[in-house]
Amino acid sequence: MSRVVDASMRLIYDSRGRPTVEATVSAEDGGQGRAGAPSGESTGATEVQAFPPGGVPEALLRFRSDIRPGLLGLSVEDQAGVDAFLHRTDGTANFSGIGGNTATAISVAVALAHAAEAGTPLWRSLLRPGLDRPTDPAIVGNCLNGGRHAIGGPEIQEYHVISSGRPSESIPAAIEVHREIGERLKRKYPGMALGRGDEGGWVAPLGNVEAVELLAESCAAVRDRRHAEVHPGLDLAASEFFRDGKYVYRERSLDPDGQVAFVAELVDRFGLRFLEDPIQEGDYDGFTAVTQAVGRKALVVGDDIYTTAKDRVAEGVRRHAGNAVLIKVNQVGTLSDTLATVDLARSAGWKTVTSHRSGETPDGWLAHLAVAFGSAGLKCGLLGGERVAKLNELLRLASPPGA
Repeated sequence: MSRVVDASMRLIYDSRGRPTVEATVSAEDGGQGRAGAPSGESTGATEVQAFPPGGVPEALLRFRSDIRPGLLGLSVEDQAGVDAFLHRTDGTANFSGIGGNTATAISVAVALAHAAEAGTPLWRSLLRPGLDRPTDPAIVGNCLNGGRHAIGGPEIQEYHVISSGRPSESIPAAIEVHREIGERLKRKYPGMALGRGDEGGWVAPLGNVEAVELLAESCAAVRDRRHAEVHPGLDLAASEFFRDGKYVYRERSLDPDGQVAFVAELVDRFGLRFLEDPIQEGDYDGFTAVTQAVGRKALVVGDDIYTTAKDRVAEGVRRHAGNAVLIKVNQVGTLSDTLATVDLARSAGWKTVTSHRSGETPDGWLAHLAVAFGSAGLKCGLLGGERVAKLNELLRLASPPGA
């Protein structure tokens, strides 16, 4: 049983230039793991608190005074024991004591140290029961940004390409859709300075449905050229524009029944395969209605409503409020909590989609989680070093040395 012999934590910066934390854990038999923790901008109300009240400086102080002394000597093979220690040390229900990002960085670093010591990739050490080989998750790539991730774009937050197949095929096809959209925007807005949002998607003064149409047409063009399985999808992040009982778009406002009808129309009209957070996070019944309307045509994915929490997903399963759940480790703080949610979803027949955050770090471990969980998708963006790091790691996993 190899034990932790050294551990450190430092401040690093995420892809938005905001401070976060990175942990390094060393085991007595030579294994070492290092993991940075990302941060979200559009966050669910029930996810754990990223940092204690004093931010990253307080998180580093708590690590040195409270966490490191107790972490030394724990077994890197006992992930559940390490994560239970983090919960005990924090002492709150939402990781507001030490910070969910602190817990995430340490939890993942321990798992990486254990995998390194065993001479095995992280995905293999975390492979879920019933999976005997790695899977190829579809690439869920952000092509157009709106909402909280962009200034001047539509209310719908993310317009995605869903690209299936082997990574050597799905990744370049997804990137080509992003490029196709850029070329079409340049023709539509000649001379205009076009920007990109937090996750690398294009930002342009498009209407909500106009942007979906552009996405669908670009997917169709690439599908015809490459004979690739690329299809449109959306993360509406509907909680962000739900006010006073209405979904408020620039074009119109919709009551909850109208929102269900609207997203069902988008699925039928544009062939959407992926529909994340189409309803605000407090409305299980709305998610159930959307699932009944389009659940056989598209993944109805809960993010803000579930925040990777096992008890919330269990309630969603009971109410048929979706057919897939987005998985983000730092929404719950530890790998053990994440694995419990993944296993519950899988046992209920739900899909999982393993996801980045809008403020990312250039780590590759997320690709391992998507493979280990048998996820239907890896949502990680398409451009920027912190996004491409996940795509490149997925390519490495698909083509190991000597293959």
